[in-house]
Amino acid sequence: MKLSDDILQRFEDGFARAREARLPEPNAMTLATADAEGRPTSRTVLLKGVDADGFVFYTNLGSRKGRQLAENPNVSLVFWWREHEEQVLIDGIAKPVGDAEADAYFRSRPRGSRIGAWASLQSSELETRQQLLDRVRALEAEYEGRDIPRPPHWSGFRVDPHRVEFWYGREYRLHERICFTAADGEWRESLLYP
Repeated sequence: MKLSDDILQRFEDGFARAREARLPEPNAMTLATADAEGRPTSRTVLLKGVDADGFVFYTNLGSRKGRQLAENPNVSLVFWWREHEEQVLIDGIAKPVGDAEADAYFRSRPRGSRIGAWASLQSSELETRQQLLDRVRALEAEYEGRDIPRPPHWSGFRVDPHRVEFWYGREYRLHERICFTAADGEWRESLLYP
């Protein structure tokens, strides 16, 4: 279900405050996934797009998170902008982005990051750091003077939310919590006790 204008505006306002405060990586978000048995893991990834259809990030599909997303698309995202005590919590379903969107984003990445997407067997065991550096060097030679295509094992996901909560820190821990929940094709807004 598409995000409401109110949800998008609240998120964009908080994100703008985080950027204006010059926070390092204001687009950093904790992504929690779970495997087919429900065992959770979480890590920080970077938001690369947001619109009415959801929140977009990219990854190696063979990584631990990529494998978990294939088994269980239910995810949770958390943005924590500590300096102005704001948090956004998002629960939803991660759906693959289309090839054209993934290709366009991949082309926008620095050349070294594109090489890294090919070189890294993300989440696999690595015998030595030199092994990775050797892979990078070989790929740099292979693609010297040529465009670097998006690897087939690298793409993005768009989180289609069904719950979005905005948390604002307040004095005496009397925080303000505004929750939007998708139900019957509409967004329901409610306030929650801190």
